[in-house]
Amino acid sequence: MGVSGIGIWQLLIVLVIVLLLFGTKRLKSIGSDLGNAVKGFRSAMTESEKEDEEPKKLEEQSAKRSAEGDEITPSTTTAKEKEKV
Repeated sequence: MGVSGIGIWQLLIVLVIVLLLFGTKRLKSIGSDLGNAVKGFRSAMTESEKEDEEPKKLEEQSAKRSAEGDEITPSTTTAKEKEKV
């Protein structure tokens, strides 16, 4: 007997009853549907994580650029722009 009081023989009996009720084709389709659902859930989670990481990367890149002085701000003008005015 297991911890919950269900032994291996009870599980086998339940498995046989499920096979008789649904049939192997139906169980196969249910299994594949369940697998596709899990795969879709995982891909949605990874896409969500990537979307959360993108703004952080952009902020880090802009902070790095501004620290290096590469970022052009609207108040910064070049000599050519001054000549046009």
